[in-house]
Amino acid sequence: MTSVRIIGVPMDLGASRRGVDMGPSAVRYTDLRVRLETLGHTVEDAGNVPVPFREDAAKGAQRGARYLGAITEVCADVAARVRAALEAGQVPVVLGGDHALAAGSIAGAAAHLAASGQKLGVVWVDAHGDLNTPATSRSGNVHGMPLAALLGNGDKAMASIGGPQGAIKGSDLALVGLRDLDQSERAHIRKWNLSAFTMRALDERGVRAVMEDAISVATKSTGGLWVSFDMDVIDPDEAPGVGTPVPGGITYREAHLAMEMLADTGKLVGVDVVEVNPVLDERNRTAEIACELILSALGKRIL
Repeated sequence: MTSVRIIGVPMDLGASRRGVDMGPSAVRYTDLRVRLETLGHTVEDAGNVPVPFREDAAKGAQRGARYLGAITEVCADVAARVRAALEAGQVPVVLGGDHALAAGSIAGAAAHLAASGQKLGVVWVDAHGDLNTPATSRSGNVHGMPLAALLGNGDKAMASIGGPQGAIKGSDLALVGLRDLDQSERAHIRKWNLSAFTMRALDERGVRAVMEDAISVATKSTGGLWVSFDMDVIDPDEAPGVGTPVPGGITYREAHLAMEMLADTGKLVGVDVVEVNPVLDERNRTAEIACELILSALGKRIL
């Protein structure tokens, strides 16, 4: 089985709504570590990455992107920890926290593979594109910007965490579950020629066909696969405790199928599960689903 390292990122600096900083604790509360060990994995919980209070983080503020300086520093720390885990032969499981953290986790994984001349493929499962830059964001919330940064766009400091040219290539990225995009994000998807699968594609073709295409994009010419899973991709009737809920998402079972298919590739090197907000949850049910999805990504099966 696999050696797993759990890394918590209790950060809500990227969002306007508070609460996702408690997400890592909520997911741990579901006995994630014990349940991973029951699957046969060796598990190390490396604790949480330090995140500054908002009052301190405001010192690194930038127009159009609140707390950007502090978030970038946290992401650089996350990148170093993810890279160290991979170099130790472990699979990082990164618990969020808002989705801005992926600018660090994915950058760290990409840097690890780049050291051996390989690229990282990414499947980004999310209701949102997270493809804004400080210049295009209407809200100034940095959790709407990490994917643009990973592609080398937007703020130079955040975009260069994984290297001077950006961490990943657009040709190695697939977005799945989109249903809430800004106009600028739609323009970026077209301009950057990204593989984007909306809820309409999932409705028309089903999760299996869409995930087959997404996996093909992310594994075609890469040395490893990272999945970044935002819990708001699931319909809020089933997963109410998320940072930015949007009606009309995928079902509990569809989410499991997606994770099971990613596990089946045998190429998964790490996973983010982000935007769990216990403040908005009901009896920790969203965190429980997050735990179960991590288990599916790391090999749990019905039979």
